[in-house]
Amino acid sequence: MRKHVMTTAAIAALALLAVSGCSSRTAAGAGTSSAAGFANSSTIGVALPSKTSQNWVLAGGLFTDGLKAAGFKGDVQYAGASTTVKDQQDQISTMVTEGAKVIIIGAADGGQLGTQVKAAHDAGAIVIAYDRLILNTADVDNYVAYDNFKVGQLQGRALLAGLKAKKAAGPYNIELFSGSSDDANSKVFFDGAMSVLKPKIADGTLVVGSGQSDIKQTATAAWKAENAQSRMDALLTSTYGSKSLDGVLSPNDTLARAIITSVKSAGKPIPVVTGQDSEPESITSIMAGEQYSTIDKDTRLLVTEAITMVKDLQAGKKAPVNDATSYNNGVKIVPAFLLAPVIVTKANAAAAYANDPVLSLLTK
Repeated sequence: MRKHVMTTAAIAALALLAVSGCSSRTAAGAGTSSAAGFANSSTIGVALPSKTSQNWVLAGGLFTDGLKAAGFKGDVQYAGASTTVKDQQDQISTMVTEGAKVIIIGAADGGQLGTQVKAAHDAGAIVIAYDRLILNTADVDNYVAYDNFKVGQLQGRALLAGLKAKKAAGPYNIELFSGSSDDANSKVFFDGAMSVLKPKIADGTLVVGSGQSDIKQTATAAWKAENAQSRMDALLTSTYGSKSLDGVLSPNDTLARAIITSVKSAGKPIPVVTGQDSEPESITSIMAGEQYSTIDKDTRLLVTEAITMVKDLQAGKKAPVNDATSYNNGVKIVPAFLLAPVIVTKANAAAAYANDPVLSLLTK
């Protein structure tokens, strides 16, 4: 597979699109307002996890350029790979100390930021959870993300469609992978997918060859490719000596490619493998007929919506909300603005990425 490198120029171009582009804002309710607002030259903190996938790398560039273009002083930080949670806790604390008016957080571990977001609130800052929900605290004001349960449902449906396209009728032997247990989204993705797959497991259409169908058994620590590849290696050895593997539920593209690498190294046919994030290398794989599907969650649109929230708050308006009931973080229902994900296979890739100046080139 060819590795596509995102250039600085490409990121800058995408950032300009993000600032000028428009997102759907048919709000069903309203989120937190900042009363009289604040100066449009204020500091806006953005705390992101380590660069475990290309969408986080892209998001950082888009936030940096987009906040600057909007007149804000952006403070965009990434947590390190080895001490991710502590790094992010320290970074948020520093943003509070330096007077950030809004702190946007892509949580490294959504369950370990309660102290920091409380300090942010106590200092008068507004907290926006970005992409990943922050758990077990009342001190998070808004959530902006793609509809992650829907993402899982689309992955489950894609797996079934891909299996049927290869073989008209089951039973189909499959394996299940989920994301890192410290990421609140992992369970949402998995639950969405299993809402589609469980009935087919129950009626015998799908057979989980290893018997590992619990999220604790299927988790991939830190979303690391090597952990997914190692588990797939073990499953192939223990379960698929002479038995065929028809499909694998993979929660994102990085893990999908690791799973495919494992299968190819074992000299076995590539099964139907799902993914998520529209990573360039996976789009290349899809067009080559290897990875079956991904999910398009355009990072440009998500960053645009987050920056639009900041603009509204700066002007003393309420942040937009289109889901005021679904996202209970264990203490409160967090007002959310959700964007719609899109399933992408080889059949619709050209149309799906037609407006993306980088990804569209990979579908030619």
